[in-house]
Amino acid sequence: MTTKNAGLAKKLGYKNVRAYLEGEPAWSKAGNPTYSMKSYVEKGNIVLIDLRTSEKAVNGRVKRAVSVPYDDLEDRMDDIPRNAPVILYSDDAEEAIDALDDLRSEGFKHVSLVKGNYSGWVHSGGEIVTGAIASTEISWVRILGPGEITVADFKKATDGGDPNVFVIDSRTPDEVAQLGIFKNTVNISLDEIPNRMHEFPKDKMIYVHCSTGARAEMAFQELKKNGFKVKFLFLTISDPICDCEILKP
Repeated sequence: MTTKNAGLAKKLGYKNVRAYLEGEPAWSKAGNPTYSMKSYVEKGNIVLIDLRTSEKAVNGRVKRAVSVPYDDLEDRMDDIPRNAPVILYSDDAEEAIDALDDLRSEGFKHVSLVKGNYSGWVHSGGEIVTGAIASTEISWVRILGPGEITVADFKKATDGGDPNVFVIDSRTPDEVAQLGIFKNTVNISLDEIPNRMHEFPKDKMIYVHCSTGARAEMAFQELKKNGFKVKFLFLTISDPICDCEILKP
């Protein structure tokens, strides 16, 4: 997606365009923080954690936040769903970064921060609530977005259990050569899809996946626009929950 966005920026007239090819995964792996948009904190399907003391949370906290003081975080990690997007904030920038690192080191892949922590949220006009904390239980349910497919249905198709599905792997050939490919899947990279639509069956449902779901969603939009019945897998395919058999090169 990086090169596509860089190309779009140039088409829009921007002159000084550079592309960070390794992208967000490499940025996070190097230990750098990521920050969530205000609208995502307000409305996203997330787990929002207030790392401050419970006394401070009672006096004011971001709406929807669960109070998990940093000193309790290690003991509460098993309560946090592994596939949930987790967003953290504190009143101490160093503490928030430490919590981010702690979760990432324990295998949480979707962890980010509230920009500016609690004071930044208040300054931005974000909604807060006050008063007693009724519960510190962490609850989260994965909600499929428009066009998304469940892992169970995707696994059934790649296992050969649904002959009415055509599965496209939209990663690059280099990625497939390095990491392997699911059974009963055809590798057609995102860039190739517009020129190869004549090869796709109109009488079958098409499932698309990539490595994380971002490119698969773009392919989904393109295929849907061209009249295909299509769904996509929005999931990092290395996650344990995605246990479909992979054919190694």
